Amino acid sequence: MHQMRLAMLTGSRTAFDLNVFSSPYGGQTPPSYQPAPYPPSAGGPVPGADKKIPAAICAILLGALGVHKFILGYTTEGLIMLGITILTCGFGAMISSVIGLVEGIMYLTKSDQEFVATYVQGRRGWF
Repeated sequence: MHQMRLAMLTGSRTAFDLNVFSSPYGGQTPPSYQPAPYPPSAGGPVPGADKKIPAAICAILLGALGVHKFILGYTTEGLIMLGITILTCGFGAMISSVIGLVEGIMYLTKSDQEFVATYVQGRRGWF
């Protein structure tokens, strides 16, 4: 501190003075970086997110019948899963139920914004 006063009075600059005067923060540490929360929310519920929990539960419990596909509005995909189960006399239900289980877990692990962007707006029918 004494060195800075002396430099100011005499007009000479030292390396310490140059750092203080050339810093945009006046010799203080810059403010810490705080990332914005992802994704930015508007404060209310996300339209279309009300289908997430019913679709996930039906996918896990009734995945072989494709009920979760009908809830999300995927009629063709729902009919395919139902057709696999019916036309194979139930033997194809194992495949359809595994697909339903995986999709149900995927629905539950996504945030409301990701779920709506992927399955409601993006219309992604499979996985």
